[in-house]
Amino acid sequence: MTIVLLVCIGLLAGLSGSLVGLGGGFIVVPALAFLYPDMPPSLLAGTSTAVLLFNSISSTIVYAKQKRIDYEAALRFAAAAIPGSIGGAMLADGIEGRLFFVGFGAFLLFVALLLLLKPKEPIRWPLPPTARRSFVDAGGDRFDYAYHLPTGIVISFLVGFLASLFGVGGGSLMVPAMTLLLHFPPHIAVATSMLQIFLSAIVSASTHAVLGNIDWLMVLCLAPGAWVGGQLGARLARRVPAKLLLRILAALLVWVAIRLMMKG
Repeated sequence: MTIVLLVCIGLLAGLSGSLVGLGGGFIVVPALAFLYPDMPPSLLAGTSTAVLLFNSISSTIVYAKQKRIDYEAALRFAAAAIPGSIGGAMLADGIEGRLFFVGFGAFLLFVALLLLLKPKEPIRWPLPPTARRSFVDAGGDRFDYAYHLPTGIVISFLVGFLASLFGVGGGSLMVPAMTLLLHFPPHIAVATSMLQIFLSAIVSASTHAVLGNIDWLMVLCLAPGAWVGGQLGARLARRVPAKLLLRILAALLVWVAIRLMMKG
């Protein structure tokens, strides 16, 4: 029954994570924390980060076929996120339980508010664009946009740090930042974020592995569900009403955040 439950958790994490580009760690970490109360925070973060590898590569394969990934931006943002992810993994190795759960709960509340109170229009960024992109996806839709690369680099570093510290993937912050501050089209932001998550998760998971922060048996149980969920989520992303999905997700994040902070 435990194996079946872990597979289902992986499936839910992969499905919900790839639908909106959040990565799925916000499901895995709280679920494991409630199932295994004595599991150290570093092990929670490391195991979740390893699962993210399977979820993110599964979603990225589908998004690549849809030709919705901005590879240039993903590589640049991942390069900036990698140093942050190493630092986050090292800090997670020494953080104590109460501080981790309270901090993670506050992080989830912030993300929920970001999803619920997100402006309808992108924020007018005071710095002029330094990078311009234009391409057509597999469905024939054309995307033209421009963004300020240095802003994206700074955000990516901070997101990489927080993602590795909490084992959440980083899309929960990166996608809103890409759409609101960098003016990426939403579908391109989600697809690009998943590739960035995969690339930075390789380094983050490797760092956690060196530090002994990964329960590989648990990863083997969670990974199949995360892989299948990532495939389904990426395919359903076009068809699910975005506003309804975000409201349900925000409500779930608030509930999980409160439970985690009470646990801490």
